[in-house]
Amino acid sequence: MTSTLTHADKTGLYETRIDELLAEMTLTEKVGQLTQFSGFHDVTGPAPAEWRAAQKHHLLQNGLIGSMLNVVGVEAVRNYQKFAVENSRLGIPMMFAYDVIHGQKTMCPIPLAEAASWDLNLIRKSARVAAIEAAAQGLNWTFAPMVDVSREPRWGRVMEGAGEDPYLGSRIAEARVKGFQGDNLSANDTILATIKHFAAYGFAEAGKEYNTAEIGTTTLHNMVLPPFDAALKNANPRSVMNAFNTVNGIPGTGDAALQRDWLKGNQKFDGVVVSDWGSALEMIAHGFVADEREAAKVAILAGSDIDMESYVYLDHLENLVESGEVDEAVIDDAVRRVLRVKFELGLFDDPYRYIDSEREQTRLFTESHLNTALAMARKSIVLLKNERGALPLSADKKIALIGALAVDQDAPLGNWRADADAHSAMSIMDGFDEAGLDYVYSYGVTVQLGDSHFEYPVHVNYENRDGFDEAVAIARDMDQVVLVVGETARMSGEGRSRADIGLPGLQQELLEAIHAVNPNIVLIVMSGRPLVLSWADANVPAIVQVWHLGHRSGGAITDVLTGKENPSGKLPMSFPRSVGQIPIYYNHLNTGRPGPRDEVTWAHYSDEKNSPLYAFGHGLSYTWFEYSDLTTRLEIDHVDVSFRVKNAGHRDGEEVAQLYIRDRVASIARPVKELKGFEKVHLSAGETKRIHLKLKGDELGFFNTQGNFVIEQGEFDVFVGGTSDAPLHTMFNLSDEHIMSFGAK
Repeated sequence: MTSTLTHADKTGLYETRIDELLAEMTLTEKVGQLTQFSGFHDVTGPAPAEWRAAQKHHLLQNGLIGSMLNVVGVEAVRNYQKFAVENSRLGIPMMFAYDVIHGQKTMCPIPLAEAASWDLNLIRKSARVAAIEAAAQGLNWTFAPMVDVSREPRWGRVMEGAGEDPYLGSRIAEARVKGFQGDNLSANDTILATIKHFAAYGFAEAGKEYNTAEIGTTTLHNMVLPPFDAALKNANPRSVMNAFNTVNGIPGTGDAALQRDWLKGNQKFDGVVVSDWGSALEMIAHGFVADEREAAKVAILAGSDIDMESYVYLDHLENLVESGEVDEAVIDDAVRRVLRVKFELGLFDDPYRYIDSEREQTRLFTESHLNTALAMARKSIVLLKNERGALPLSADKKIALIGALAVDQDAPLGNWRADADAHSAMSIMDGFDEAGLDYVYSYGVTVQLGDSHFEYPVHVNYENRDGFDEAVAIARDMDQVVLVVGETARMSGEGRSRADIGLPGLQQELLEAIHAVNPNIVLIVMSGRPLVLSWADANVPAIVQVWHLGHRSGGAITDVLTGKENPSGKLPMSFPRSVGQIPIYYNHLNTGRPGPRDEVTWAHYSDEKNSPLYAFGHGLSYTWFEYSDLTTRLEIDHVDVSFRVKNAGHRDGEEVAQLYIRDRVASIARPVKELKGFEKVHLSAGETKRIHLKLKGDELGFFNTQGNFVIEQGEFDVFVGGTSDAPLHTMFNLSDEHIMSFGAK
């Protein structure tokens, strides 16, 4: 198989060789290819029993494990691969997977932060850096990107996704898959991408991890599935991970309608479906199957190809085939998929292609990768509020830097930090020192007691106020206070849902104490999710959302605070005014009694506004932008939307110009507004540019109650601006004739 062969030629050779291998394989060997074990440590689930560890060694020696996770580093990978290739009958290589979420050794911002950049090229580059480093450590498969749409900030795992919008989520899903897989999956610096969690994991009730999702058909097809659909059609991810949760009572691992019918049938997905950690076994706890044997049967028949760490395939599939309950052709289809992606990775050409000590020494934590992390971090920061000239910081003002998170070198790494060294990030204090800022520091209050990844529960400080007096005294004597608050890395992520998403511990109390003596506060919010910041918004002149930004966090934050970098981030999730509003999201349906009205009988709260504190797409700049001259023109295959954007301020800056539509009348109720296009544009001070965005059939249609995609004639509203509250408006009328020229999806 030389490089001169076309993709079609290679595919044909792969399929021929797969046929030959399947003919040679015993049923035991086939089941082995569908079994995935964890390696030397377990970070996403409970550790297996000791006898399982001993069994793993036996299975490795006989080539009866198809893939492993949590084996990191070329030496460890080489040792395991040698077992599989050199000691087994057929010499089938293994795949090695890891949770490479936003970096391997070099940490870029968490995915939710990257989504706030709306910079698809940079997001793709960030995933590329992660792939290069993962591959250099012997890995060839990541369980990323998470493409779950979520409207639920209490859910700790929002930090791993792209937020609440299916259109933005779709574009980011494509970018991340392309970054991981590159243009040539068999290259030794690309890795297999996994889109997850299939499906509706982000719609977990009450924001509780692993919880059930109850959604209708139109929500499933119009909100949940679009990022999966876009990635499959436009980026060709070779792996899909099913979900822990139930959707309308069916666990993801046992959902044949989603896996067999939609994914492998309608979407013609020919890659591999992997379960989440132990999820086949968890169908027993769901009450969906009676025992492990039934779990194996239901999972394989539903289309779950690889069983990760529940062992039910290993223990029961052979017997299920021998008893006639499962046709061996079903097993063959799953094995074929596993072998196919191994061929595509080039592992049959060279099982050791990802195992190179020199690459491991030279491609990790490089200056180039750190520069990418810095660029990504700068673009991910969102300026939420800026009044009274609070920002940028003035060089002639005396600054108090307050907050334990200001010196924290671990929190910026985020929850999913792969193989990064703990406490290795650049802190905000480090950034201040590098920039030569004149400041006085006080920690104010400890946020978390202990920082172990495995610590449960996270011990938040609700009692120790020892640093309050010093912090207040310093703040009183300074011109300006930079107060850093928020979450540590362990307060968001998998299994870290929060019922109260205010500032953890005593931080709100500290904020109010400092405000009492010096209201000139720049509030820096470091978190993995939207927090409730209503008091701060009402009382503090400047608020900056910085997320968990990775290794160059402190430098990026300092660049924005000093004005070296003009902030350009926009929110990928709405920020609630109070927890009671959740779920709150911009693309909601109208009610039969919308408001506001001067009466009681309309859809509202009696004690809170309907609107979010900060809307989806919101984000300020040190300059300002004006939108004008919005026009629409119907072309043969699209609607051209054109408008002008002017940088009306005195600083150069970037703006994310956003396009929203509303289908006024349709066969099902449509959202009040939907993002359908955007462009990030750089404008010099005083410069004006005309932007052209296209609305094609995909953007104008929707899925009806039968799950069919339709485009319907009628009037459409068009809104453009720098936020989902876009003020500039026009409309157009779509006729049946235009629909015929557009074509259906």
